[in-house]
Amino acid sequence: MSTDLMPNRYRPGESDLPAREAKLIARRDAVLGASYRLQYRRPVHFVRGEGMWLYDPDGRAYLDFYNNVPSLGHCHPEVNAAMAEQAARISANTRYLEPRLVNYAERLVDTFPEELDRVVFTCTGSESNDLALRIARFVSGGEGVIVSSYAYHGTSAAVAAVSPNLGDAVKLSPFVRMVPLPGPAGVPESQAADFFEAQIRSAISDLNRRGIGVAALLIDSIFSSDGVWVDPPGFVAGGAAAARDAGGLVIADEVQPGFGRTGAHMWGFERHGIVPDLVTLGKPMGNGFPIGAVVGRRAPMERFGATARYSNTFAGNTVGIATADAVLTILQRDQIPENALAMSQRLRAGLTEMAKQHTGVRAIRNAGLFFGVDIGSEGMPAPRRRAMALDVVNAMRDDGVLISTTGANEDALKVRPPLVCKAEHVDLFLEAMKRALIKVAGYTKPDGLCGAT
Repeated sequence: MSTDLMPNRYRPGESDLPAREAKLIARRDAVLGASYRLQYRRPVHFVRGEGMWLYDPDGRAYLDFYNNVPSLGHCHPEVNAAMAEQAARISANTRYLEPRLVNYAERLVDTFPEELDRVVFTCTGSESNDLALRIARFVSGGEGVIVSSYAYHGTSAAVAAVSPNLGDAVKLSPFVRMVPLPGPAGVPESQAADFFEAQIRSAISDLNRRGIGVAALLIDSIFSSDGVWVDPPGFVAGGAAAARDAGGLVIADEVQPGFGRTGAHMWGFERHGIVPDLVTLGKPMGNGFPIGAVVGRRAPMERFGATARYSNTFAGNTVGIATADAVLTILQRDQIPENALAMSQRLRAGLTEMAKQHTGVRAIRNAGLFFGVDIGSEGMPAPRRRAMALDVVNAMRDDGVLISTTGANEDALKVRPPLVCKAEHVDLFLEAMKRALIKVAGYTKPDGLCGAT
């Protein structure tokens, strides 16, 4: 039974640690719950961040190509100023009249298709998905939820129960159905849409036959936990239509692909040409401040709200709204999505060239600045591919560059830098990855390029 699906983690005794870090780990273990994990074989210890960089206690800088939460970079001064200014005046909840709450809500829904014109604020992405499922089940009258086979949608009891990524020890709801994606199943892109729709229809049929009914199709539009399977654009449309025809709501989990990460679009679902019924937001919305939201169509929001009350003390509080408002202002004013698109093209070109030189780069997938890079040559056993990917990640960590892994076999590099990265950051990342591949593979071509001998 698989009970630990965080392979890129610290295991006691696996590596030598400085006394300072060893003592801190011992203190953690003596007081924190056992569910916590530390990332990397040699845990990183940071004391401050700035833009694309994180700094350890000795002042060593680490280039962050992993954290999508600070979408505008670590400790953005304008965001921090907005947060502090509001905190110095008042922190109040949504039960009091507050113009800035309404102003931001109007600005936020204006970034969506016109059908999506209502918003409810939450504190986290998990809470957003939890609320979206409540709405979907209330409106549809069904209980069944369809997700991808390795999906992750959060940590509350309700969304953990529809998150197969969390592993066998976290039991799935009997009302959830997992569907394979065309990419991992080896289906050609020309058949991807038909394959996905067929899988959705099969799940619908099973849910209806068992008297469960369909409440929702819940998808992360770049399928990040499945390994970043993003293409071809539009392949989810037929499946989404089938779920809606069956009485279910389509929920787009935009916690990771949203707020311009895909570059060409503000929201990841737009790549697929669909308009969901509900959209869930989190993480990057406040550049790290805990704020999220559910944006949706008026009809299901009103049906749910007519008989069920939803608000909590912290969701939509004035400090969070001021912070989120500053994030949205900077995204739009500084053309952050356009920068993400340009940098993704530079990164894609560099990785493509690297793949020509090194057999250890098997495939590259991305939507804007969210990449999945498969490691290990064709025909290499899955455990060896996974081990190689972890070796690359940890070699890059030792070289001062942060990434991690994703996918069912955890053999895909997960690369998702803050959206403010520049050309020099992309080039530094590419050089570090080349060095890691050479170190892990243990050989280079005579001309100095890494690759097969």
